[in-house]
Amino acid sequence: MIYLDANATTPLLPEVLDAMLPWLREGYHNPNASYRGAKEARKAIDEARARVAALIGADPGEIVFTGGGTESTNMALKWLARLVGRKTGQVITSAIEHSAVLKPVETFEDVGYKVTRVGVDAGGRLDLDELKRACGSAQEGGGFVSLMWANNETGVVQPLAEALEIARVHGLAFYTDAIQAVGKIPVNVRDIPVDFLSLSAHKFHGPKGVGALYIRSGCRFEPMLRGGGQEKDRRSGTENTAGIVGLGVAAEMAAARLVAGENPAALRKAFEEKLVGELDGVTINGDLLHRLPGTSHLSFSGCEAAGLLILLDDLGVACSAGSACMTGKQQPSHVQKAMGFSDAKAKSSLRFGFSCLNTMEEALAAADAVKKAVEKLRRVQGGSTGPVVVYSP
Repeated sequence: MIYLDANATTPLLPEVLDAMLPWLREGYHNPNASYRGAKEARKAIDEARARVAALIGADPGEIVFTGGGTESTNMALKWLARLVGRKTGQVITSAIEHSAVLKPVETFEDVGYKVTRVGVDAGGRLDLDELKRACGSAQEGGGFVSLMWANNETGVVQPLAEALEIARVHGLAFYTDAIQAVGKIPVNVRDIPVDFLSLSAHKFHGPKGVGALYIRSGCRFEPMLRGGGQEKDRRSGTENTAGIVGLGVAAEMAAARLVAGENPAALRKAFEEKLVGELDGVTINGDLLHRLPGTSHLSFSGCEAAGLLILLDDLGVACSAGSACMTGKQQPSHVQKAMGFSDAKAKSSLRFGFSCLNTMEEALAAADAVKKAVEKLRRVQGGSTGPVVVYSP
């Protein structure tokens, strides 16, 4: 199987698994106890915290370990909503956020918060003029901004530094869902000083079920989970030592890859060039200059993604549909709608996610498989093909 769904999750690196195993076996002690085994577990957690902090340019004390990206996101959003209050609070987000942001924001709206969802251009990049207007309508300090660093469907990287500057002018707190970005591109909270940031281990070859929330030093914060007071009373619950250790090792390895300039951009380039060169009617979706190095979001005219997924699975290629499956039928996702996709284009879209474990041989073989699947489906469906289209600034 050629695995090209790294936006959904990534395989656990052998080094990460090796680091975790001792803490699943003999290192089972509660890190909050006072005996030797517990102290060793606490030391391992502290070392992991330093590694995660280094990956994003933070101080170790600014890192709170959680049960994953969704929990980190909800912790930040629900606290910010409490902080600004429903009577005067304005929530500003984008039309392309992950559901871990959109669902909590919907609940805020239901109970009286004013919510503004800023649009994007055809390439999937945030409309900064619209953001300026939204932030300008908020009371000073009476709202917050929640914007993703990189989109989970298209891989498009957002103009976060510019967006943060706009929010700061109006005194608004700023949270970013950086779950798709951390470990794949440089993310530094000193260069782009957001207030809160979430990340998830399994997006960069760490284990599932563990993540972190960055809380900038000096920011007010009250926990969503209360109990034993772990994580300096910011997230109660006995720490997942093995998972945290795995996150730390994955973070250290991701940082080393970033320093070395190692990423799957060359694989994606070869994959896309082969498909564009050998197939008609291929659309590369999203801003070509601002996207994650391993993400390729493509549309194939005359085909339906559901059929392509079945054929590609049989051909040994794992990827994802570019649109959500709702009530048994593929409908354009909110991301595709925001980018102006037609229903036909949305239904013909697939997302391919490369990681550091993929090879050039796999990229080219996957392109051959996609070509074969598209040609077969077009013969069956009798669809027409069109020209190659790309979006660029």
